[in-house]
Amino acid sequence: MKTAYVIKIIGLLLFFGSLQNSYGQQNQKEINKLIKIMTGSFNSEKQSIADTTYYNISLHMYPIWENDAASWLYVEQALNSKQGKPYRQRVYKVEYLSEGKFKTTIFKLKDEKNFIGKWKSAKYFNQFDATILEERSGCEVYLDKINNNVYEGATLNDNCESSLRGASYATSKVKIAKDAIYSWDQGFDQENKQVWGAKKEGYTFNKLQKTP
Repeated sequence: MKTAYVIKIIGLLLFFGSLQNSYGQQNQKEINKLIKIMTGSFNSEKQSIADTTYYNISLHMYPIWENDAASWLYVEQALNSKQGKPYRQRVYKVEYLSEGKFKTTIFKLKDEKNFIGKWKSAKYFNQFDATILEERSGCEVYLDKINNNVYEGATLNDNCESSLRGASYATSKVKIAKDAIYSWDQGFDQENKQVWGAKKEGYTFNKLQKTP
């Protein structure tokens, strides 16, 4: 009887272990789909031509630390005409939360200048680890999967602190589609008055067919 009981317990443990492993693989599959859509070089040239109040901005997003258990992207933004002088460099950590829900944690690089243009050779990051990062706590972007090729999300409330141009906090709204990324970043002061960022709508970054 004892032997049969032990065998039954082992069987259950193996079953639940297999189930957990399958669940983990499915989660990673969902993350990989999102990463694939986010990966690439983009710019807002079309929008800047249609509305001259918007700049032509380049956006590069490429996976780094691909052998790590977590999923990371290096992100670089600059005026398209000044790509050697980016105004924003970030590292994103993408996580699967639950069915159709994801979280992107935002990090700054401690020595940003050393990483300018390294989206072209993401393996450069392999000589470093996550100690080169500083988390922007409260600036996480939470995404919902709308369909196989569209994800939408935003930061939460006024949790993302910002001191840029007199701001008290910043917000981000994001839509990720197969061929474009929509991003609306805004800064607000303590009286909830907008002090930086686009006012009419966010930026639309169209994916380029070839890496510049």
